[in-house]
Amino acid sequence: MKSLLYLGALLGMTNACNKNTPPTASATGPDASSYQLSGMLQNAPAGTKVYLAELGETQFVSRDTATVDEKGQFRFTGSLTEPGIYQVKLNEQNQALLALENGRPVELTGDAQQLGQSYTVKGSPDSEMLQQISRSMQASRQQMQRLEQRYTQAAQQGRTDSLALLQQRAMALQTQGSAELGRLVRRNPNSVVSAFVVTSVINPDENFALADSVANVLKKNRPDSRYTKALVARLEPLRTTAVGVQAPEISLPSPEGKDVTLSSLRGKYVLIDFWASWCGPCRQENPNVVKAYNKFKGKGFEIYSVSFDQDRGKWLKAIQNDKLTWTHVSDLKGWDSAAGQTYGIKSIPQSYLLDPQGRIIAKNLRGEALDATLASVLK
Repeated sequence: MKSLLYLGALLGMTNACNKNTPPTASATGPDASSYQLSGMLQNAPAGTKVYLAELGETQFVSRDTATVDEKGQFRFTGSLTEPGIYQVKLNEQNQALLALENGRPVELTGDAQQLGQSYTVKGSPDSEMLQQISRSMQASRQQMQRLEQRYTQAAQQGRTDSLALLQQRAMALQTQGSAELGRLVRRNPNSVVSAFVVTSVINPDENFALADSVANVLKKNRPDSRYTKALVARLEPLRTTAVGVQAPEISLPSPEGKDVTLSSLRGKYVLIDFWASWCGPCRQENPNVVKAYNKFKGKGFEIYSVSFDQDRGKWLKAIQNDKLTWTHVSDLKGWDSAAGQTYGIKSIPQSYLLDPQGRIIAKNLRGEALDATLASVLK
């Protein structure tokens, strides 16, 4: 079962800084040109090393090291060129995220033996926002683990109805959690944390409108921020096929040689399925697609399969052998397929689920996830 509950517990997040939140007094104080991070750790022997790393465009970059004293205290200070996301790390098992900027002293406390679960931060609304996200993600993972245990048990006992129900619950929790996180981001569109969230926590491919709105604010107010640049670069190739946009038209020959357009299926929920006869994972997934098609084809569901084959005979034989009794098209150009170029396909199988108006509503649904999604939208 897919880990759909990654953000499932993002509920009750009401404490957030919005654009009308006044700055703290320290932001205009005598230390406005530098940042300060002070910490107090329990169960950290004197001499324990604390590492500070800055989140760049793709990874954390080491910036400084401090040493815990006899009282369990440590301190970082310096000057930043711009606000940023940082990682305080003792080791791989004990680390915490926070936001640093000049003029906002941050205080971190926690247990060195379980830093991620115990830490708290004060002094920075952005850091507090990150802490909320961290707590929620931990709770979400716990819920996911419990659901996966139940899913495994149901699968072992052959209870297919329970499998579908558990998948639907997972999707509902993901939707609910993502909505809560979206509201938090919308209240703080000018924050580097929001840029981090829509780039790395929420999948921008499935939440394009939200991510794009944050990018527009940041381009106006923080055009030189590396987080702005990373978000803009991440979104650019998604514009054509993001969830929520109109699916690009496809017009390719059927096995009979007649061009069939994607838009000819408008009015139904349509799964665009990119595959090929030579693709092992595609052929392994075909039985799941066949099962979903046979279950929902009479309820307003259709499939539009685009093959990356080059050999016509192998393409047609795979259709027959796998019992793929729906609409098929291909220009037999392999990876140079016109449709593949339009959709930016780099690997297969890959799929897009469209609503009756032709808008993309989900991507790459496989196995039980496809069945659960169709059951939800076609009920």
